[in-house]
Amino acid sequence: MIKKIRKFLAFRPDETAAVRRPSRPAARQHNIFEAAAVYVSACAEDDQEQIDQAATWVSPEALSFGISELACRAVIALARERDESPQTVARALLGLPAA
Repeated sequence: MIKKIRKFLAFRPDETAAVRRPSRPAARQHNIFEAAAVYVSACAEDDQEQIDQAATWVSPEALSFGISELACRAVIALARERDESPQTVARALLGLPAA
């Protein structure tokens, strides 16, 4: 079921296809995870140009979902690497006191 939802959210038809000339090549499609990866890494590097560009690749809702999924995967990976719970890692990353 999750795969179907991800596949559905990753598909975003080109909204400008109807006004394009047939001889013009189609723009490259980006999926929500690619957009999220570029957006988050650009935020970390304070690269406003890349932030703005990635934000146009998918809908705001899809970008939000991709960022959330990236955060979950990153916390899980760090928790495994540190041999700590995901909650401990998440709180540490946000500078919160241990629960």
